[in-house]
Amino acid sequence: MADNYLEKRYEETLGSGKIRVKKIGHTVDELLTKNRSTRGYKKAYKVSRQELERIVGVCTRIPSARNQQVLRMRLVTSDSGADKVLPLVKMGAALPELHLPLPGTEPEAFIVVCSTVPENPMVDIDLGIAAQSMLLKAVEMGLNGLIIAAFNRAKLQETLALPYTPLLLLAIGKGNEHIELKPIDESESHAYYRENGVHIVPKVMQLEV
Repeated sequence: MADNYLEKRYEETLGSGKIRVKKIGHTVDELLTKNRSTRGYKKAYKVSRQELERIVGVCTRIPSARNQQVLRMRLVTSDSGADKVLPLVKMGAALPELHLPLPGTEPEAFIVVCSTVPENPMVDIDLGIAAQSMLLKAVEMGLNGLIIAAFNRAKLQETLALPYTPLLLLAIGKGNEHIELKPIDESESHAYYRENGVHIVPKVMQLEV
């Protein structure tokens, strides 16, 4: 559906110029395009706990498989242990030679996602919905983020004294990277890469079968 669908329908029904629909905020397409996996952040910007609370807040309004609502979050900022979390995560697996994040661009805020029940397909559905929703909220707020699944679960649980096993992390901050999407055919390599300082993310554009 086109972004100006309602406006066009009003014009078709009532005539051009009689009613105008004012665009408020970002469209879904704009948020999705801006929501890129960011591995480098501006150190000058300190993410606050209040900002993380706003991001996590969307999880009280999203769908949940069987409405089980088993996800729980630990919010970590530069003042509450981010320096202890960073050594336990791995970023940029497709670019091991860069040792991402680059020095001076490390994230200093994390949302650790846990589950009150053992991980299963239903929990994984909730994880995907929650992670995407939180990142879209971060983008709406002018921030950026990264879903991190490569980390030392046992050590992180011990370090943060978590009552549940952590399943996923989100790094949150003000992005310091130039990221571009590159349309590809499904037969081409899907691996992201960097070219002249730009992070290139190949995306398959034709999804019909």
